[in-house]
Amino acid sequence: MEKFEKLTGIAAPLPLVNIDTDMIIPKQFLKTIKRSGLGVNLFDEMRYDREGNENPDFVLNKPQYRDTQILVAGDNFGCGSSREHAPWAIADFGIKCVISTSFADIFFNNCFKNGILPIALPQEQVDLLMKDAEKGSNARMTVDLEAQEITTSDGEVIKFEVDAFKKHCLLNGLDDIGLTMEKAGAIKSFEDKMATERPWV
Repeated sequence: MEKFEKLTGIAAPLPLVNIDTDMIIPKQFLKTIKRSGLGVNLFDEMRYDREGNENPDFVLNKPQYRDTQILVAGDNFGCGSSREHAPWAIADFGIKCVISTSFADIFFNNCFKNGILPIALPQEQVDLLMKDAEKGSNARMTVDLEAQEITTSDGEVIKFEVDAFKKHCLLNGLDDIGLTMEKAGAIKSFEDKMATERPWV
């Protein structure tokens, strides 16, 4: 998993509440077990019409937001089913940070496991960041995970909270497998010891 340390990028405003995981990646795209290739279908039903043509009014289809790396969204983001394909699609599109007032628990935890930083902030701070994101590609935000700060395009700094363990995992690019491999030396020592003490196992 790629490390998340400090990100400066374009933020897109998506002021919709209760964006569920089926809106993020509709069920017909869940047949794959690969994490790549889902970005093209992120928010599929809002991004495309029935003929597959782009909806020019949808924020991520607008020229100034095509390279979005930060998403500022409405309340209760990622609700609905627990599908891990939702953060896969977000990450594959190139979004590395989602900011909202609240997240569904399973989606929130899945984000960290897939290299995405979800940040929950009070409504007034999300509103401020939403307005900043509306400025388009000329307004870039900076998200500093080590300092736990978001800096707007105007230089205003907003502090955010993050669980210390999840922060450690993102800063070091550790998913569940990476966490296990941190203990590789201890695992090998245990296996060698067992092989000596219980060779019949």
